[in-house]
Amino acid sequence: MSGRKKVLVVGGTGYLGQHLLQGFLEVQDSHYDLAFTHHSTPPKALLDVIPHALAFHVDLQSGQGFDAISHAFGQPHVIVNCAALSVPRACEKDPSAAMSLNVPCSLVNWLSSFRENNALLIHLSTDQVYQGLKSFYKEEDETLPVNVYGKSKVAAEQFISDKCSNFAILRSSIIFGPQTMSPVPKSLPIQWIDSVLSKGEAVEFFYDEFRCPVYVKDVVAIILKLSNNWISEAKQTRLLLNVGGPDRVSREQMAKSVALIKGYETSLIKPVSASSVDRGVKSPADISMDIRKLVQTLSIHPTPFVDGVRLTLNTEARP
Repeated sequence: MSGRKKVLVVGGTGYLGQHLLQGFLEVQDSHYDLAFTHHSTPPKALLDVIPHALAFHVDLQSGQGFDAISHAFGQPHVIVNCAALSVPRACEKDPSAAMSLNVPCSLVNWLSSFRENNALLIHLSTDQVYQGLKSFYKEEDETLPVNVYGKSKVAAEQFISDKCSNFAILRSSIIFGPQTMSPVPKSLPIQWIDSVLSKGEAVEFFYDEFRCPVYVKDVVAIILKLSNNWISEAKQTRLLLNVGGPDRVSREQMAKSVALIKGYETSLIKPVSASSVDRGVKSPADISMDIRKLVQTLSIHPTPFVDGVRLTLNTEARP
């Protein structure tokens, strides 16, 4: 493929979306033309940082807005779908909204409207597709989600693999790291733990739910590598990867990492069982993931959890 390459980030105003736009922007001698979609008003701060990117208002349920991308931006070479209804409790309350937002029907239908089939769809899925009854799930393990969010993501994976010629599905764990260029309103995991522990009061954390949290810049590096590989080789790609960090940790262990780095009393951290709290949604107990396929496929070694926490807190501490 010759000339400048077009990259569309669907859900570009979200946490991963903003870090991703920044990552594409920072590529040396950037040969990318960038566009992103947003559901509400695009943040001015984001457009100030990436003034050459095109912003499009798109309704992912109806598909309204995709035609404007066709006319003003054209067919993208790489599409990264970061958009989702990703709060499990919200999905549980409104399963139809979860399915219509998380299964990218309108996006895939729009891509199929182009005559040339030379685009790669990189789609963010979740570790919550796994049942959570063992440790270190592999990509080929059966998907048996215990909540609506996980079920909607399994449906999305199936839809994409049925309808798309070229795709990379990334089953991501909790994504953590520094705040975005235009701060997102949602609570970020490490920053929230830091905030509650800084008050000097006892806080409860689950000791019996396990994930493999992944540093946001590692996720960006993975997507950049997949994009570069596609643009340079254009070989058929049908890829499914677990995208987690190298460490299996509980919420209690996450909190202890923050406490040790910031010098808080670890005695403030009170371990409780996940079953002791009603969160309005069933949550899998252990969805830690085996990431050997990721390492072997892309030669990327995700950051150890404690190092990622230190990088996050050091970034937040800067004026």
